[in-house]
Amino acid sequence: MFTGIVEEVGTIKSINRGQHSAVLTVRAKTVLEETRIGDSISVNGICLTVRQLFPDSFAADVMHETLNRSALAQLTVGSAVNLERAMPANGRFGGHIVAGHVDGVGRIANIRKDDTAIWYTIHADPAILRYVVEKGSITIDGISLTVAAVEPTGFSVSTIPHTVRQTNLNQRHKGDFVNLETDVVGKYIERLLPSETPKQNTLTKEMLLRCGF
Repeated sequence: MFTGIVEEVGTIKSINRGQHSAVLTVRAKTVLEETRIGDSISVNGICLTVRQLFPDSFAADVMHETLNRSALAQLTVGSAVNLERAMPANGRFGGHIVAGHVDGVGRIANIRKDDTAIWYTIHADPAILRYVVEKGSITIDGISLTVAAVEPTGFSVSTIPHTVRQTNLNQRHKGDFVNLETDVVGKYIERLLPSETPKQNTLTKEMLLRCGF
């Protein structure tokens, strides 16, 4: 479990690609502290397991499924990546509940300044947008952000200068692909709610009352 509060920006040291998988070696500093082989580290929002540790980096396997669902395939040697260690049981939630399981990939459609803030508009598939709500939480490349606006083809977030400086957002451009993870709570609620009919799942006030909400 993660919080979406990036600890540091690392860089890709090497990528060893197989036929349907890869091994990433990521140069880092902060996230190496007290990290052991088998621990989890979020790399651009993707939960990866440390397989090797080096004085200045760590290596992790990337499965076929991960490559298919994320933007990791776009990375090259030298790419900047957001890093966060798994949250300790006695830690504080600075962001929101993040599983590190990417739902899909979005594309930056626009970047604009608004005084000190910077707005990022992300286009995404309907399958992802159904779980995106205004003022709700979204994870972009492992960064916990608040949705400021939702449109038919995408959504927008407004970021503060600190977030841009402390993450790889300052190296993102229009047209770049980003990893997206929606709020896991909404997905579980949808899954657990009973269907009105075998072919229809209608969320109404009456249904919520029957389910004890």
